[in-house]
Amino acid sequence: MKIAFTATGNNWLEKVDIRFGRAQGFFIVDTETNETSYIDNNLNVETAHGAGTSAAQSVVDAGVNALVTGQLGPKAASVLRAAGIKVYGGVGYATIEEAYQRYKQGKLNEQ
Repeated sequence: MKIAFTATGNNWLEKVDIRFGRAQGFFIVDTETNETSYIDNNLNVETAHGAGTSAAQSVVDAGVNALVTGQLGPKAASVLRAAGIKVYGGVGYATIEEAYQRYKQGKLNEQ
């Protein structure tokens, strides 16, 4: 299973970015292999319109099964749900590592 986290950087100690469409990037964890990867989202940070749907498509294209984020707009949520991606929130300003532990413990809220 692959989980994406909206992230302020590309390592476990970076904070979860509470924005979705304008997050700096997406830190992805494969729970079966423990491999990680990072998708840079800088193209969407400066976009005037459509940042959320474009970011959502990047997450879909990465083949993730779940997303951990802060705020998610309705259009982006629609794209993710149509792809069968579960969305979790309630992480505040945790590090990616802390958010991942909360996810594994079932302490995040499905949106």
